Amino acid sequence: MTLEQSPAPSDVADVYDGIGQIYGSAWGPNYHYGYWENDDDHSSIEVATDRLTDMMISGLSAEPGQRVLDVGCGIGHPALRLVRTSDVNVVGISVSHVQVARANELAAEAGLADKATFQFTDAMDMSFPDGSFDAAWAFESMWHMPDRGQVLSEIARVLRPGGRLAIADVIERGPVSPEGRVVLDHVCENYAVKSLATIDEYRTELAANGFVDVEIRDISANSCRTLAVMADAVETERDKLVALVGEEQATSLLDFMRLSAVTPEQGYLYLTATRA
Repeated sequence: MTLEQSPAPSDVADVYDGIGQIYGSAWGPNYHYGYWENDDDHSSIEVATDRLTDMMISGLSAEPGQRVLDVGCGIGHPALRLVRTSDVNVVGISVSHVQVARANELAAEAGLADKATFQFTDAMDMSFPDGSFDAAWAFESMWHMPDRGQVLSEIARVLRPGGRLAIADVIERGPVSPEGRVVLDHVCENYAVKSLATIDEYRTELAANGFVDVEIRDISANSCRTLAVMADAVETERDKLVALVGEEQATSLLDFMRLSAVTPEQGYLYLTATRA
C-alpha cells in the first residue's frame, strides 16, 4: 500500500490553524468524531457530533458551579455546550493561539464569557494550582501529546480528589496488519499525532497516575464512519483545500480519509475515571 502525501506540519497548532480551518468550514463547529447508534442510524454529522459531546458531558457528572478543565479545547464548541447543559465554569486550554482567540470570541457572542474562558497553555506543564478543578476532559487531544503519561499526571495534579475525568480519543486496535500499520504510521507522520495508544496502555497510564473507577468503551463501530462523512464534506470545499496544498495533495488527503474510515486498526475509545 502506498500513500502519497507530503508530511503536514509537525506542530499541532499549524495543523489546526491550516487544514483544520478548512475542515471546520466544511464540517461545522465540532472538530471531532461523531457517534451513531448503529448502521441504521442516519443522523446528520451535527447530531452525531453533539451526541458524542453529550456522552462526554454525562461522563463528567459535573454539578452547577463546578470548575471544569478542557484539555485541548479547540474553538470551544463542546465546552460551551457543557456550560449550557451543566451550568459549570470551564477553562479551556490549547497550543493554538488562533483557536484560543476564536473560542473566546464564540463565548462572548454566546453571552457565556463569564462562564467559559480559553487560554494558551501547554497541557504538559500547566500553571494551575493543585486541586483547582472539579472535573476535566480531553476531547481528541491526547493523541497529540508528546507524553500522554505526563499530561495525565498534570490532570491528576490539578483535579481535586474525587474529581472526574472523561477522555475521547483515536486509538490503535490490534492485532495490526502490515497494511494497517501503514495507515497508522501515516496518521502520526502527517497530522501532528505523537502516538496512538491502545486500551491497555490507557489502563496502565491511568492507574499509574492515581485514577480509579476506570471505565473504557471501544466505540469504534459507532464512530468509524466519521472520516468518510468528513471526506464528503471536505469535497465541498475542495477549491480551498487545493489552494492550500495543491491538487495532488488534496486528492491524496481525501483518499486517505476514506481509507482510514475502513481501517479496523484505527479505532476510538470513550473513557471515564475518578481521581483517587
